[in-house]
Amino acid sequence: MFYRAKGGNVKIGNTDIDYVSFGKGEKSLIIIPGLADGLNTVKGKAIVLAMMYKMFANDYKTYIFSRKNQLVGGCSTRNMAMDHKIAMDKLGIEKAHVLGISQGGMICQYLAIDYPDIVDKLIIGVSVSRQNKTIQDVISSWIAMAENNDYKGLFIDSTEKTYSENKAKKYRPFYPILTKIGKPKSFNRFIIQARACLEHNAYEELNKIKSPTLILGGDSDLVVGKNTSEEMAEKIVHSKLIIYKGLGHGAFDEAKDFNQQVLNFLKS
Repeated sequence: MFYRAKGGNVKIGNTDIDYVSFGKGEKSLIIIPGLADGLNTVKGKAIVLAMMYKMFANDYKTYIFSRKNQLVGGCSTRNMAMDHKIAMDKLGIEKAHVLGISQGGMICQYLAIDYPDIVDKLIIGVSVSRQNKTIQDVISSWIAMAENNDYKGLFIDSTEKTYSENKAKKYRPFYPILTKIGKPKSFNRFIIQARACLEHNAYEELNKIKSPTLILGGDSDLVVGKNTSEEMAEKIVHSKLIIYKGLGHGAFDEAKDFNQQVLNFLKS
């Protein structure tokens, strides 16, 4: 199996969390994905995700966690952080490096704030710590599309707002195909997670984060807005900031050195 990649499942209350694990290192790295998890979990994606993050496989036992399969309305990013803490406990992970992308970055903020003893180093990618007009407008429009069962509109709008023009134009010829695959049976999980994004506000508590922190963002982010990474760096004491010029919310995918920067930070 590719880097020992496999899927798993953790029971939490009356529901469960899907996860993928791979790698052979002694230290643990946990990756928390973004809002797209609301459409499809990591279930069945072990090989794909192991290839995407293969750079970490030799040094870390890597886990990629979805949110709970059955989310209750009103579930917050703080609640989701608690779910991941429970999953870590059940898997016997006492301490780990944590990488959060987009909404995953919101969740990992609370993981580091509420459970500082379990977070070694923290990496926040293309995320936000408090609300602004950009994220309110964008996420609200996505919720409206999901409520109207408009997967095509949601897919195209999220792609156009996430990626740079050079990347987006490569996807456009395939929209007729891509918008017909991957549609979830229900948008419920997505809507609950999206509303949690709209209510996230950890800004005033960021100074509680004691873990060494790497923050990465793009200067042209059309999803979470501009300067969101900079203001997090100002509030988190032991932080390093990297801003990709010309890239936006898709910097985690488009920046060729994104994973290398994370690995350098983890090893520093």
